[in-house]
Order: sequence, then C-alpha cells, then structure tokens
Amino acid sequence: MWFKRKAQPPIRSLIGEGTRLQGNLNFTDGLRIDGEVDGDIVALGDAPNLLVISEKARVHGKVKAGHVIINGEVLGPVESTELLELQPKARVTGQVNYLLLEMHVGARVEGDLRPGRTDDRPVLTLASSKSA
Repeated sequence: MWFKRKAQPPIRSLIGEGTRLQGNLNFTDGLRIDGEVDGDIVALGDAPNLLVISEKARVHGKVKAGHVIINGEVLGPVESTELLELQPKARVTGQVNYLLLEMHVGARVEGDLRPGRTDDRPVLTLASSKSA
C-alpha cells in the first residue's frame, strides 16, 4: 500500500460550537473546530498534525495542515501535506492542494483539485513499454 496510517496526534485544542473566532490561528498536534473561524488556520512545525473541521463548523480563510478532515464548510484555499479527507457533508469553495485524497459521496468542492507528488509513491510503468 502507498500510504500507511500513522497514529494520530492528540487533539489538544477545540473551538467549540457557538464560538466565533476572528483572526488567524496557528496550532501544533491536533485541533478540532466545531464553531466558526474567520481567518487562516495553519499547523506549525514538521511534526505530524491533525485538523478536524466538523459538520457544524464554518471556516472563512486559508486552511493548511498535514492531515485535514473536513465535514463542514470552508471558504478559502485548503492545503493538506499528507491526507485530506472530505466527508459526506464537506463543502469547500477554493483551491484544494493535497498529497492523498479520500472523498466521500456527498462531499462538494467548488474550485481546483491539485494533487501533489511524493517520491514514496511507485511510478506506474506500462507493461507494453518494457523492453523485451
């Protein structure tokens, strides 16, 4: 398999339902958003990180993290440096950059989907192109 699931970092921060945050937000480890954020959300550092945007959450700004799970609404660009999961109620308006993508039926993206490259994935070689 190309991608091995690693243990998820712990969710140490929560923007709860009914909470509205205005301004940019930086985090490490894990962050779950159930409320509204009007600003950019960016994971810091090279350590594994996780961002969960729940079904009732709304984000208006840039989103950038390693493992991103979206089941709410994002108005702005999304960048996932590892795995992007778009769950059934995900609604994304903006450019989406990802290394690996898991998209469930019902998820909606209005914008460009741009896959990244990694040297860890095997290169596809057609059998007919091999020399005999």
